[in-house]
Amino acid sequence: MAESIMSPDEIEVEMARIQRLREVLVRRESELRFMADDIQLCKDIMSLKQELRKVVTVPEREKTKKQRQWEEELILKIHKLVQKRDFLVDDAEVERLREQEEDKEMAEFLRQKLMPLEKLAREAAQNPQKPKRQVPDPPPSKPTITKSITIIKDCCGATQCCVM
Repeated sequence: MAESIMSPDEIEVEMARIQRLREVLVRRESELRFMADDIQLCKDIMSLKQELRKVVTVPEREKTKKQRQWEEELILKIHKLVQKRDFLVDDAEVERLREQEEDKEMAEFLRQKLMPLEKLAREAAQNPQKPKRQVPDPPPSKPTITKSITIIKDCCGATQCCVM
């Protein structure tokens, strides 16, 4: 991990970007799970429908009691699977609408956070002669960003964790 000096605002924006990427990945995983469930339900429905077609081809007067029961069971199973799929589709739609709202909120947040940073960058580009402000070293008792990054790195499993 390359060490660099970042302002608290820059760190906050970077954290927001990382959170956004995580949300995108979680959403994609959710979409893939939905698609897999939908495909499996459709396969099951089609299989039961084929079985039902075989049972329905037998004339009603020639059907045994067992065949009639089987036909009813197939219809009920298909009905349950269709209801389950409808619920899945409705749930996916609610999730999609929730994600749209989250996207609007995140876009507004990033817009508000990035605007001041863009102004600072433009000002720095227009006035390159100004010397950078010297940041005094923090007192030894307070942890620095470098130490915090090391602690985070340790907790993430890169080296043996000293916090846990």
